[in-house]
Parts: sequence; C-alpha cells; structure tokens
Amino acid sequence: MAKNKELGLDSMGVPKSMRLTDYLGDGLGQLPLNIMSGLVGQLTYFYTEKVGLAAAMVATMLLVAKIADAFSDLAMGKIMDAGHSPKGKCRPWFLRMAIPAAVMIVLLFTVPKSAGSGFQMAYVLITNILITAVIYTAVAIPYGALMSLRTKSSDERGKMGVFRAAFGYIAGMIIAILLIPITNALGGTQAAWIKVAVVFGLISLLSLLILYKVSKENAGGEAASKEQEQEDEDVSFAEGLKILFHNKYWVIMLFLQLLMNISYGLSGAGGTYYCKYILGNDNMVALLGAVGLIPTFLGFALTGPMAGKFGMTKTCMISCVLGAAACVVRVFTPYSLVTCLVGGCFTTFANIPLMCLFGAMVNNCVEYNEWKFEKRIVGMTNSANSFGCKIGSGIGGSLIGWLLAWGGYSSALETQPGTVNIAIFAFSIYIPLALFVTMFILLMKNDLEKKYPQIVAEIQARKESR
Repeated sequence: MAKNKELGLDSMGVPKSMRLTDYLGDGLGQLPLNIMSGLVGQLTYFYTEKVGLAAAMVATMLLVAKIADAFSDLAMGKIMDAGHSPKGKCRPWFLRMAIPAAVMIVLLFTVPKSAGSGFQMAYVLITNILITAVIYTAVAIPYGALMSLRTKSSDERGKMGVFRAAFGYIAGMIIAILLIPITNALGGTQAAWIKVAVVFGLISLLSLLILYKVSKENAGGEAASKEQEQEDEDVSFAEGLKILFHNKYWVIMLFLQLLMNISYGLSGAGGTYYCKYILGNDNMVALLGAVGLIPTFLGFALTGPMAGKFGMTKTCMISCVLGAAACVVRVFTPYSLVTCLVGGCFTTFANIPLMCLFGAMVNNCVEYNEWKFEKRIVGMTNSANSFGCKIGSGIGGSLIGWLLAWGGYSSALETQPGTVNIAIFAFSIYIPLALFVTMFILLMKNDLEKKYPQIVAEIQARKESR
C-alpha cells in the first residue's frame, strides 16, 4: 500500500499533519454549534412574535441565561484539562452531548403558550441555560481545544478555522435565509417552528457522532500529548485563571470574541425586525440572505490567501475597516433597500475572516502560555472562545429586546411607534459600527503572530535541552 506523501513544513517551519479529509471531518463539528447558536439567536423573535412574551422579559431572561452560561466555560475548560478518558480530552464530549443536543434544540420551542407568565419565564430561563451553559459549552470548549491538540502549525490552524467557519456558516445561513420562510410556509405557528427544530436536532446528532469518529488528538506525538496532559492536570483552577489573565494576548482575544459575538447576536434576530418594520416584509430576510451568499463565498475563498499574504491579524484589521465603512454608508441611507443589500454584502464579507481566524488566534495563546509560564492549559485557554461568544451573543440578543422595549414595541400593535425604528437602526447599524472600530483598535495591539515562530522555536529548544 502506497504511503501518503509527506506534508512538509508550514510557512513558519512547523511540521504539517493535516490533509483535506482531516479538515472536512473537523469542520463538520461546527454545524451543531452554529445550529444551536443560530436558533438561540432567533428566540427573541420567536418568543415575542409567536408566543407573545414581553420583549423586556425575554431580553432579561436570555441575558441571565448567557451570564450563567459564560461562567460555566472556565469551569468546563478545567474539567476538560483534567480529563482521563483513553479516547482523549476532547473527543468523549462529542459523544456524550450528541443526544442531549438534539433533545434540547426541540425543547427550546415548546414553551407552553397557555401557561402563566411566571412559568413561561422559568421555562425560557431553564431551557436556555441547559442548551447554552451545559450542552453548547460541553461541545464548544473541547472542540475549540481540539485545534491545538490536533496540530502545532499556525497555518493549519488557520485553515481549520476556515473549514470550521464554512460549515458553521452553512448552518447559520440556512437559519438566516430559510427559517422564517419555511416556518411561514408551514403555517407560521409555534408548531411549525417545533417541526423545523426536530430536523435541526437530528442534523446536530449526526454531526457530533461523525466528529467523534474522525477527530484526533496527536499534536507533537503521543509522548508530547501525555506530557501536556500531566502539565494541565497539575494546574489548579485559580492558577489557570491567573495565567490566562497575565497572558495579554488571551485577554485581547477574550474582548475581541466578546465584541464579535455582540455583533453576531445583534444580526441573529435583528435582521428579521429590520425587514419587517423598516423594509416592510419579514420574508425579505431570505432575499438579504441569498444576496449575502456572494460575499460569503468570496470571504471563504479569499480569507486563506489574505491570511497567507498579510497574516491573520492584519487580515482581520482589513475586515474591520470594510465593515465600518459599510455601516457609515447605511447611517445616511437607513431606508434604502439597495444600500441595505450592498452594505450588507460588505459587512458579511468583513465578518468572514473574523469568524475564520479568531479561533486560530486564540489557540496560538496556548504556545504563549507554554513559553512564558510552562503551562499550556489548552481547555481553559479555549474558554476565551466560548466565554466571549456566550456573553457577547447574550448581550447582543438582549440589546435587541431592551431597545425594542425602550422604543415602545409590542407585537400586538398594528403600527409600531416611530421610536421602534430608531431602536432597530441602533442594533442594526449604529452599534455594529462602534464594534468594528473597537475591534480594529484591539487588533492593533495584538502582535503575537509576529512573535509566534520564535516562541515555538524556543519551546522546542527548551524541551531538547532537558
């Protein structure tokens, strides 16, 4: 049997270990995560429009759930680091969470319409905590850490990020483009949403089972993996937190993930309100989503070459400039469908590199931990991804509810007050503009990528001298 061709070294001189089938199998794991986050992002619209819950109450319950959820991430990182399964630190969690993920996706949409408001509030809070603080976290932290355990190559981590983002974006775009039209075609009722949730639950179940089957944890070889496991087990939770918050690059990535996911949280349900109340038809989310496929495909095609030419950090900075410029144009033409479509294309394109590369940039912090503190703490380091995602998407989703409540929104009104339009402009245009500008400033301070080759070389030299 012919041996596979040697993969050689990456652009920084680090050995490569991944082939196309590895990227595809790994990327598939992003589907259930984006299905869960995408559906949670639509809950404000579902709860207010289909169940009739008060916008302010929904916003508050979702934020409480996200806060509880976010603080579970650091704990999950420690639990993963201390794992002893013969299948690895990460892989067992994909199998353990496969069935719970499918079940909870459906239960999100079965809130009783005829129950009292107190029971409904409790149901919303409990189901959101379970799907985000427990299930999503138990998949996302190991999945993020798997990147570091699979390869030490920064180039390969970047490509893993592109494949993961591509699969995740497939799930996200299906939800953004088709969820409202499909549920409307099925009657637009709560029952229609439950039927669609069953399909998404089955897709998530299958994806997690496949990820468990094909994923590997072998960066640096078996001996290196065992040494890293022992190092991580010896780090207490408090010591791990101290290391992370003394890693300035981890802190920068934590805030970048927070800001990026506030933006995602705003766009998750915000687009539906924009289409319904500004453009006049909520089914237009399908048009916006379909047009958005063009910059999406371009983004995935160009992110790799851009990162290769400019580096991951500069590529993300270019993205922020494009996104901010598109928002500035929309500030002056908020009612224009053409501007909405064109500006949306630029912001969509701008988001793709951030989505693709932030995970790899977080995992580069693992080597910085090892270089400076001689502790990798892979799981806790990757909690930056999930912690920022949870808090950010929670704030983004809650901002929608709070701003709508401030504007006097009520689903029972035939005509909404003019202040509702201002609220929609705020979470669709003004806040995203501020987020792009702030992310650009933070990226200017992130110079880890320049130091990464030297850090890896010094770590290797240190190990060889022992």
